Parts: sequence; structure tokens; C-alpha cells
Amino acid sequence: MAAISVRDLDDDVAARLKVRAAQHGRSMEAEARAILTAAVAAAEDDRPNLAQAIRQAFAAVGGIDLDIPLRSEMPRAAQLP
Repeated sequence: MAAISVRDLDDDVAARLKVRAAQHGRSMEAEARAILTAAVAAAEDDRPNLAQAIRQAFAAVGGIDLDIPLRSEMPRAAQLP
């Protein structure tokens, strides 16, 4: 596990963190850990997945529509030389 130190934390921020920790029944360290975990998780959720990234890339040119043929045949075994 990693450890971090926060230097020069404003006294008001520390006091509000202490109050918030007490409201949640945790230590200041546990509250800071929960806040950091939630912030990082939210940032990861904001990243587009591959499909969203492709949609965004083609949105500037009006998008793209692909004709996907129906699968009417069963898959066949590969023919190896």
C-alpha cells in the first residue's frame, strides 16, 4: 500500500475534513482515503470507452453508419495449408 503526506493543508480544510469524518464515523485518514478513492473512480468513469471514442471521433464529419450483413450461414472450420 502506498502512503502519502499532505503538506500545507489549510486549517479550515482540515477542520472541515475532521467534521466530515466525524459525520461518517471515521478517522480523518479514513475520510481522506474515501474522498480520494471516490474522486479517482469518478475520473475513470468519465473516460470514454472505445465505442464512445469512435463515435466522438466521427461526430465532426456527421457520424458513420455501417451496413452489417445478417448472419445467414453457419461458421465453417478454418482450412489450414
